[in-house]
Amino acid sequence: MSDGAASGLDVFYPIVPDAGWVARLVPLGVRTVQLRVKGAAPDDVRRQIVESLAVTRRHGCQLIVNDYWREAIGAGAEYVHLGQEDLAAADVAAIKAAGVRLGVSTHSEDELKVALAAGPAYVALGPIYETRLKAMAWAPQGLGRLVQWRARIGDLPLVAIGGITPERANDILAAGAQSVAVITDFMTAPEPEQRVGVWLDWAAAQRPRRAVRTTLQPGETKA
Repeated sequence: MSDGAASGLDVFYPIVPDAGWVARLVPLGVRTVQLRVKGAAPDDVRRQIVESLAVTRRHGCQLIVNDYWREAIGAGAEYVHLGQEDLAAADVAAIKAAGVRLGVSTHSEDELKVALAAGPAYVALGPIYETRLKAMAWAPQGLGRLVQWRARIGDLPLVAIGGITPERANDILAAGAQSVAVITDFMTAPEPEQRVGVWLDWAAAQRPRRAVRTTLQPGETKA
């Protein structure tokens, strides 16, 4: 794993549909990206994961593979993201044994309990706001639910997703999320790379503020 990827999830976390999008966006400076391939044959999925890993490792970016945990393990990916149905069907023990970190989507208290029982590396909550990219079975969660999730999960990283724009992102972090996962805002933009650049400028301003020191300096006492 590269030094850039070793730090875990970045504050800005785009989700893309194929390896071509990974190749387009990661060289811009993206530090975390999720590959969400839908409806592809297993061989094509494996190819896209391998191609994406080549790009992300070259640029110090963390790749997260959505759904395809077997292919992710085989390709040597470090992260897998699963929805609730995929989590129920997955071999979580095999994922953990392979050293792959797990992210899990949640939309309700019951789903959060299921996610936490799996020992995830992070939890995602959404949709925070209404989203235009696809029809959602869940109503917008709102900032208040983020506050609740933060209280429930302690120090576990929390990813917010759904209808998030740069103008809304500061409120998302203030409510307790570490990362904002974004799809619609840049995928529907006239110039997606330019819009991702806006997000990267925002992320660059946020990273120093989100850094947390875990050790004390000599003579310093914990507040």
